[in-house]
Amino acid sequence: MNDSQATTPAAAEALPERRRGAAHALQAMGAIVMRELLKFSRQYGRLVSALVRPLLWLAVFAAGFRNVFGVAIAPPYDTYIPYDVYIAPGLVGMVLLFNGMQSSLAMVYDREMGLMRLLLTAPLPRPWILLSKLLATAVLSLAQAAAFVAVAALLGTALPVFGPQTPQVLLAAVCSALMLGALGLLLSVHIRQLENFAGTMNFVIFPMYFMSTALYPLWKLQESGAEWVWQIARFNPFTHAVEWMRFALYGQDPGLSPWIVVGTLVVCFVLASWGYDPQRGFGALAKRPGGAAS
Repeated sequence: MNDSQATTPAAAEALPERRRGAAHALQAMGAIVMRELLKFSRQYGRLVSALVRPLLWLAVFAAGFRNVFGVAIAPPYDTYIPYDVYIAPGLVGMVLLFNGMQSSLAMVYDREMGLMRLLLTAPLPRPWILLSKLLATAVLSLAQAAAFVAVAALLGTALPVFGPQTPQVLLAAVCSALMLGALGLLLSVHIRQLENFAGTMNFVIFPMYFMSTALYPLWKLQESGAEWVWQIARFNPFTHAVEWMRFALYGQDPGLSPWIVVGTLVVCFVLASWGYDPQRGFGALAKRPGGAAS
């Protein structure tokens, strides 16, 4: 009893300290997210370019392949559907994918300008700072995806977002945005200069998008005899992000897709946190010959 009374004052003093630390961490996260939102609000061309790309696919590409589903009916659909309805979730995935990669470019730019170095030296755990950047990326991705869904509905391609399945749709979209943002975060560890960004992205964005179910179902790939493309699409995490959103829109079981998306999210974030360690990733650049200049 006496021992308990002796430790109570220390515990009482530590509790407000922990609360202040948690409040400071949440305040820092809010500041990082707000900074990204304010920066995005001044970049009108970024929103326009984010919408033009998928809308162009929806209006032009879908028109040429409108009757592609004349052979079979595949889950989650229980009837024949127009091609634009099929690719709409894939185009939402395109918005999330491109913004996740855009965040990678922003990280590289901030690193070259010295802003990222200042942020990483803040008196907060480095994974928390990276999580804040990831959350900001996801918020921007979801805002752009919502804008695309609204414009697509005005063009005549309405997705069943609202209804009993809405929580499932939101969960799938949030986890997909976080996963693709974490992938961009991981890539930013390895992209040393802005000049290398375009080449790296060509080896990430296009293979991930075209070797997935964003534009055509898996059974079409297998039926066409493209075995190696089918195998890549099966294990492509972007495929599972799109399929999770597609099945969630119709309230159906997405199978293993949520586990693959969340697993990829955790792995990418852990590797990115490890890569941004001062002794291994970005911080180690300054210790290499010519690292400070790069």
